[in-house]
Amino acid sequence: MVSKRNALFMLLAVVFCGIVAAQTPKELLEKGLEYYRDGKWQDAVLTLRRVQTTADDMALKNEALYWISLSELFAGSYEAALQDVEAYLKNAQKDSKYYEAMYNKARILFYLNQFDGAIPIFKTYADVMQDANRKASAYYWIGECLFALGRLDDARNTFSIITEKYPQSSKFEAASYRIALVDQKKIESELLNLLKWSHEESLRTVEEYQRRERSYEQAILAYQKRIAEMLKDTHLADLEKENKELKQKLAEVEAALATASSQPVQSTVAAVPPTETGSSQPQTKEIEQPATEIPSTEKLSQEQINKLLALKAQALELQKLLLDRLAASANQGEKK
Repeated sequence: MVSKRNALFMLLAVVFCGIVAAQTPKELLEKGLEYYRDGKWQDAVLTLRRVQTTADDMALKNEALYWISLSELFAGSYEAALQDVEAYLKNAQKDSKYYEAMYNKARILFYLNQFDGAIPIFKTYADVMQDANRKASAYYWIGECLFALGRLDDARNTFSIITEKYPQSSKFEAASYRIALVDQKKIESELLNLLKWSHEESLRTVEEYQRRERSYEQAILAYQKRIAEMLKDTHLADLEKENKELKQKLAEVEAALATASSQPVQSTVAAVPPTETGSSQPQTKEIEQPATEIPSTEKLSQEQINKLLALKAQALELQKLLLDRLAASANQGEKK
């Protein structure tokens, strides 16, 4: 059963091949064009390719090549279509089909994203054609190329040619839509640039604020350090002044005691016990009281001598305390 079906299929194939072989190149061309009109691009290419390979007439071969390239264009076979249309243009005469093939080549280049190569071809086609509808189509594709290249202003100007000069053309609505789209794109671009500028400006503002904040902190630390040094210098100066005054008082007391020890004692009086010196940090005002005035060295009693000795002991203790305070202040300054 299977062998009978295979035999029948082979018989039909032979008959079909015979019928096709019996067709002339012109008949094949008509058949190929019929496939083209029906949108059967692959069938059109196969049939028209037979015309190209079997026909002896160069004009017939070239016409088949024209329709092959167009069928491949609509089928999406852009690389093959480009090769075939260029082959057609090499042998074709500069008639209406020649310029249509140029237009088709430019469209193929557009679909291959070769926009810079397509623009001059569309421009040449628009200059040659007198038909308004064809001119408008060429300008429309020029605008599409410019739009794809991101040249929005040039694209808008090209689409405006169609809406202003060719309002009755089939590309009027498409051109109007593209103009609106270009305007929207420009607005979006401006908004993006504004957002980008605002973001960059905000970053610069934050960086400037942080830089100033660091500068202020460093200035505050420097001022604090300087104030601390000034206070330390002032405190040390006061302590050194007090120490100097104590040294002077102590020198006067020692001089008075030296004078008193070389003179006879007028009367014997119970020695006055020296003032306790163990109190914590006596004030310097104690040494400025009237009681510390040095009596005349002409006549000193034992009581006066005892008072001078007590005063000397107080002065020595105060001097020791001031020296300790000076040393402590110096140590605190070094730690800072």
